[in-house]
Amino acid sequence: MELIPVIHNVSSVQRVVDMARLVYSLGLELLIVSKAYGGAAQSGVPEAMKIAMKTGKSLVVLPGLGDVVDLLKPDNLVAVTRSHAEKLVDPLNPPVYEGRTLIVFSGGEPEFTPSEIAGAEKIYLRGVETKLGPIAEAAIILYILTRRRHQNSSNEA
Repeated sequence: MELIPVIHNVSSVQRVVDMARLVYSLGLELLIVSKAYGGAAQSGVPEAMKIAMKTGKSLVVLPGLGDVVDLLKPDNLVAVTRSHAEKLVDPLNPPVYEGRTLIVFSGGEPEFTPSEIAGAEKIYLRGVETKLGPIAEAAIILYILTRRRHQNSSNEA
């Protein structure tokens, strides 16, 4: 599985920087920032780019989710959304995705519009009663999915 996190609709400098630190610290190679505006576009993206360059990782900035999907052509599109969730994911038994998987986190309020995530699998964390925020959601979900990916790689070897 190729796991590619996306933070979408973000204006916070700190959210972009924190997401970059998180993604790269988990060993993921690429972070996509989609629909960055305000401080996130002016300061957050350049700071995240510095982090990417220092860690030998990649950062891609695109204007919207449609562009992300068109350019990366994922096998799976997963949106992490409390308000639109169709499936609750158990952190102790995470889903298995095959192929290129884009996992999209909403960087702003409100969460995604229905049209932005049309065609995506809409998930949230089982046992979480209120919205955690994108960095906490990403920390939990990306951690469990990267651990699952490493387990599957070890089992295949």
